[in-house]
Amino acid sequence: MSQNGASASLISRRRALILLGAAGATMVAGRSNVYSASTRSKDGTLPACILTPKQTEGPFFVDERLERSDIRVDPSDGSVKSGVPLRLTFHVSAIRGAGCNPVSGAIVDIWQCDAIGVYSAVNEPGSQSTTAKNFLRGYQVTQADGGTQFTTIYPGWYPGRTVHIHFKVRANDKSGKGQELTSQLYFDDALTDRIHAQSPYSGKGPRTVKNHRDGLFRNGGGQLMLSPVQSGQGYAATFDIGLQI
Repeated sequence: MSQNGASASLISRRRALILLGAAGATMVAGRSNVYSASTRSKDGTLPACILTPKQTEGPFFVDERLERSDIRVDPSDGSVKSGVPLRLTFHVSAIRGAGCNPVSGAIVDIWQCDAIGVYSAVNEPGSQSTTAKNFLRGYQVTQADGGTQFTTIYPGWYPGRTVHIHFKVRANDKSGKGQELTSQLYFDDALTDRIHAQSPYSGKGPRTVKNHRDGLFRNGGGQLMLSPVQSGQGYAATFDIGLQI
């Protein structure tokens, strides 16, 4: 683990919630230079891209550079995190004028808690350390069509936050200048309630914060909603991201 990762892992959950609350209160109300691309129209033309807010990285990002698509697996022991499967697909595009063009070679990271609200690679006072674990975090590189895909689980919850998944996109423009977007993905509360009524989520008990009470969600979360559809024994969802390059 890098020094930055090690220091981040020592932040307690209580400290994390303080940081997240402050971020929600101080988030810039205006739009960022990062866009969310909608799907193509029925006639096949490229869509107009709409602005989407950035959101805080939070204290649990660890830049371990774990390149893998199935982030359910803990590389330290090969164990697989249990939960409802979620296949998450990203499409990353560059916005030039009125068009959205696929970005290949972009690094897309995601990280999240498990079904009972635990993150890997952290050390929380009063809880069992997970610093040697790397479940439910990893990155993929976008292909020629700007797409990349992860296999994960529907996330659980922990006190102070609604259910969410973190993501970070890093890409370079033609001059080599880095572009970065960090944000979070959210879920419909009704779907979360249905999934969290199942094991292993149900062992955590009823969650304490839903979308409308989450300080970060209230600052742009409506534009960061996933729309999962049933797929086999789990769900699949796609999220389109555009970078103004």
